[in-house]
Amino acid sequence: MTAQTPPQRVQLPTDEELVLKVIPMPADCNANGDIFGGWVMAQVDLAGSVIPARYAKGRMATVAVKEFIFKQPVRVGDILSFYSKLTRIGRTSITVKVEVYAERFSDQGQYIKVTEASVTYVAIDENGQPREVPKS
Repeated sequence: MTAQTPPQRVQLPTDEELVLKVIPMPADCNANGDIFGGWVMAQVDLAGSVIPARYAKGRMATVAVKEFIFKQPVRVGDILSFYSKLTRIGRTSITVKVEVYAERFSDQGQYIKVTEASVTYVAIDENGQPREVPKS
């Protein structure tokens, strides 16, 4: 049996915006006692939509997740901080990077990166069809 290396503590990003903070609860757990990956994905989708909403100025929909990396498990009671940064504005779409950091309940003030993703949203009209992202 090999000893597992503890997760590396990191500094929170200074070039990204804090867009969401949340604490997962016992109802969000899988059979192993960790938080469901799908729950984390849903929170990333919510956090990722904050910055694009400023540009879309109307309805938008998630159209792609280029990558989604689970680096460490998320536990009940972790304080999760979701940071986001605009990476691309296209004609109808907006892509952001989302990084998730956890403060373990028993180790507050110390952060580890638990998840990162690249998410693309498309601006849509009242019929759900793509529309141009407004120019400011």
